[in-house]
Amino acid sequence: MDTAFLAKTALFKNVPPEEIQVRMHCLGGVVRSYEKGSYIHYAGDVVHTVSMVLSGKVIIENDDLWGNRNLLGQIGPGELFAEAYACAENEPLLINVLAAENTTVLMMDLSKVFHTCSRSCPQHQQISDNLLHILARKNLSLSRRILHTSSKSIRGRVLSYLSFLAAQQKKKIITVPFNRQQMADYLSVDRSALSNELSKMQKEGILEYHKESFKLLKEE
Repeated sequence: MDTAFLAKTALFKNVPPEEIQVRMHCLGGVVRSYEKGSYIHYAGDVVHTVSMVLSGKVIIENDDLWGNRNLLGQIGPGELFAEAYACAENEPLLINVLAAENTTVLMMDLSKVFHTCSRSCPQHQQISDNLLHILARKNLSLSRRILHTSSKSIRGRVLSYLSFLAAQQKKKIITVPFNRQQMADYLSVDRSALSNELSKMQKEGILEYHKESFKLLKEE
């Protein structure tokens, strides 16, 4: 296990690399591999683990009874998924979790993360504190998505999202972390309608774009 990599992640922040391998036993850590397209968790599952992507990428999505798919997010190396459900205790997943590419995942027993071992080592407590901070930041991320999708118009949603990315990336030429279908899913709009609106905005001189790169030219 690459403890140098883990030491750079939010969950193991301020935990020395040499301590991480020792803590793995306390946390019940297990590494699992998944092929592209395979499901890690299904909606309805009850999870009791905190899971971190070690390599590859994970997609979080929701399907309704009619087969409509809604992309909720992508999880990359060093990031966690399904931890809020694990913390809720016996709360069935409302989402599917699948590998967007060949992926390895570190799964840790939540009860062991929050309940320190008999030695009550400070490193274990640090990991518990880090998890609480991660949960808080993810709650803010969900709030941002609600903000981006609050507009009734596609243009309003696009401008809200791109404005946020411009502020986050601190530049006017920004990179959207989604392909067009995923961006449409994130903003809860039809892909064709999104493409049409982007084309209109480009013709009106509001923005320029090529694939996932966008240049904001002026405010509407």
